[in-house]
Amino acid sequence: MLIRRSETASAPQVPDAERSLEDHVAALASTEAALRLEATRHVAEAGDGQAVAALCTALAAERESVVRDAMAVALARRGGADVVEGLLPLLRSDEAAVRNIAIDILKELPLDVAPRMEALLDDEDPDVRIFVVNVLEALRHPRVEDWLIAVITMDQNANVVITALDLLNEVGTPAALPALENVVRRFPDEPFVAFSADIARKRIGSGR
Repeated sequence: MLIRRSETASAPQVPDAERSLEDHVAALASTEAALRLEATRHVAEAGDGQAVAALCTALAAERESVVRDAMAVALARRGGADVVEGLLPLLRSDEAAVRNIAIDILKELPLDVAPRMEALLDDEDPDVRIFVVNVLEALRHPRVEDWLIAVITMDQNANVVITALDLLNEVGTPAALPALENVVRRFPDEPFVAFSADIARKRIGSGR
């Protein structure tokens, strides 16, 4: 469920130097974008787990692109397992902009995302699995092909598999060929699976 800011929330009226982290976290819910932007900077500087959780929560509710981008940059620079954990719920958001910015941040954190990748690709929600495959597109991790092969070998959802096939067409090596042949047999009634697998096989076979 999307967290929404209270329209009555406002930044604490105390000198900036005297504000605590809790004050700056509260200011992330201000009705004034300039105050939310300033609070983002201060919370990001704290850099601890509380700050990460606050930024992820605020990011899910933020509607101003400038503030949202500042939060995204802060989280991407911070990185870490707690950032990944804080962003994963955003993949289930009803707001496409929220999902997309979470995906963009995760793409910048290959080493932090990698330990969670197998669990994410096994998520019960096929939409989440598709979003995770989209993260793989720019993850720059040596196991990307292995994860994609696992998807087309085991996932039961044709849309997830087709998304993985599209990416294998770009990054696949001869190691993917057996799985590409098998996936067509797994989805005999899905012509686009066969089409996508055939394109990937031809590209890999040509050595391009």
